[in-house]
Amino acid sequence: MKLYNTLTRQEEELDFNKQDINMYVCGVTPYSSSHIGHAMSTVVFDVLRRYLEFKGFKVNHIQNFTDVDDKMIQAAKKLDMSTADLANNNIESFLNEMALLNNLPAQLYPRATEEIEKIIEIIESLISKGLAYHNKDGVYFRVEKVLDYGKLSRRTLKDMISGSRIEIDQNKENSMDFALWKSEKPGEPSWDSPWGKGRPGWHIECSAMSIKYLGNSIDIHGGGLDLIFPHHENEIVQSESFTGEIPFSKIWVHNGLLRMGSDKMSKSVGNIVLIRDVLDKFSTNAIRMFILSSHYRSPLEYNEDQIKSKEISIKKLTKLLENTGGKVDFDQISYVCQIRQEQFINAMDDDLNTPRAIATIFDLHKDLTRLSSEGIDIAAGQDLLNRLSDILGLDLKNKNIEYNQDEFLEPLMKILTNIRSELRNKKEFELADKIRFDLYNIGINLEDSLEGTNWNIIDN
Repeated sequence: MKLYNTLTRQEEELDFNKQDINMYVCGVTPYSSSHIGHAMSTVVFDVLRRYLEFKGFKVNHIQNFTDVDDKMIQAAKKLDMSTADLANNNIESFLNEMALLNNLPAQLYPRATEEIEKIIEIIESLISKGLAYHNKDGVYFRVEKVLDYGKLSRRTLKDMISGSRIEIDQNKENSMDFALWKSEKPGEPSWDSPWGKGRPGWHIECSAMSIKYLGNSIDIHGGGLDLIFPHHENEIVQSESFTGEIPFSKIWVHNGLLRMGSDKMSKSVGNIVLIRDVLDKFSTNAIRMFILSSHYRSPLEYNEDQIKSKEISIKKLTKLLENTGGKVDFDQISYVCQIRQEQFINAMDDDLNTPRAIATIFDLHKDLTRLSSEGIDIAAGQDLLNRLSDILGLDLKNKNIEYNQDEFLEPLMKILTNIRSELRNKKEFELADKIRFDLYNIGINLEDSLEGTNWNIIDN
């Protein structure tokens, strides 16, 4: 299996000489309800974990919560509550929503506020090595002391400084030095440390958690593309400086970002769609298929029409599972299953190519539909369909997460095709073509013939 490594900018083979895979994924800052962009990242790494487990690995999966930072403090003040209560409420909601989206739970969800001891240990070590210094604002890492700083984002320190919008801070040795520990401010949560009361910086928490629970060097470190710089860049330099082991992570996996139009979906911008609102409208299966129909490294634009089209696709898969009985034809069913499973594995081995894997599932659906129509028992194929779908987190057997298909689709399509036929008779071809194009975009294809217009659901 190959995965694209952001650090080397190329696909790299996983180490198959070991049984355990240690994977650390950067989680959310729970200062408000989570949006569908957070769900996208979690689904991607859930599928990566599921596939690795399918291949026989034991995946040690850690995902953190940044439960104290500037945004947490500001949101808690606005709501007149403690940061701890705010974090607890939003973490509980997040975990419930992830379960509803059929994500496997991580083995551990550490929180920044619970790892202060390890954070202090790392900072003390960096100071003793001359790689960090203490001033009145806290403790900062000396970026100039590390020659390869910027290797993940492919930036030089000179370029960072020249392109920086950071205001000059006379207390810092270099404008790019980043905070490991922040000195206490009135009204903010704080902890005792050798440098006085304060709280950890953003980046140090992930180094502390990853090293503490997974060791000095891990196999996979994941997160969104927006974390490459500065978060993951700073994680690398402080972790490798502390442990002396390189690499901190063998492979860096970054998912593309969910967009609303041309903008990244972001709490700070306010253009968000909450996970709970999407779950109220659509099934878990449709949401996951929508996310996975785009390659994980590509940006994805939120589109409810496309999610609706996935509902129809999911219905086709679940309906096939209802077919039972028939004559046994071991050769035909075995051949189909072998070919489609190999194609699915080849797709997933190729940098987790879920769009191609989904296409293979629908190719299998076509094969099984044909065999069933010929009176052949497709039970073995149905079992494979379930197993491959499960790798993607699609639960075709669970009726509780199945979409309630619109029972008026057939008569509605009859009305639309009749209207389109009238438009064509009146030579209003532009509007007729628009109806066909819009239907195609939501997964319905129109086929014109001398006998009239037929419609069918487009296979993924």
